[in-house]
Amino acid sequence: MGKGLPVSRTLRRLCQVRDLMRDCLDEGLTLADLSLEAGLSEWHFLRAFRAAFGETPHAFLTRIRLERARHLLTVTTRSVTEICLDVGFSSPGSFSTLFSRSAGLSPLAFRRSVRTLVTVPGRHPWAFVPFCFCEHFSPVSRADLVRKNPSSPARSGPPAKSGDFFPR
Repeated sequence: MGKGLPVSRTLRRLCQVRDLMRDCLDEGLTLADLSLEAGLSEWHFLRAFRAAFGETPHAFLTRIRLERARHLLTVTTRSVTEICLDVGFSSPGSFSTLFSRSAGLSPLAFRRSVRTLVTVPGRHPWAFVPFCFCEHFSPVSRADLVRKNPSSPARSGPPAKSGDFFPR
């Protein structure tokens, strides 16, 4: 293998530890716990993990926690403090600082900015509003549209029959 990369058995153990870290985001994993799981000394584990994945276990865990927090801020209405604790941070202050550094926005500002972009797939909220409701409560009436644009399709053609769904 290349210089600094661990041998395959060690790499397999490191991958198992990385998966464990992903599965146990909310638990307080220490370097001693992780190195014991990998069967390496703390120093060798740290060096091998960095060589294999390009970041330290702490940086990896922080990045994964922040990604999970971004997801939860996007799809849930839970408070920032709840999300902070759920993803494994012990302090809302340190969570907000790290989140702001990584995302460029505070957690609340991120939620507000993302909520305007996220919609339920396949759903169009306007599709569930009855046409008669839109006609009655719309700020622009059909008559206003006809006055502004006399050549609009609403005035052209023969008058609508009583059974026609769409006016001509």
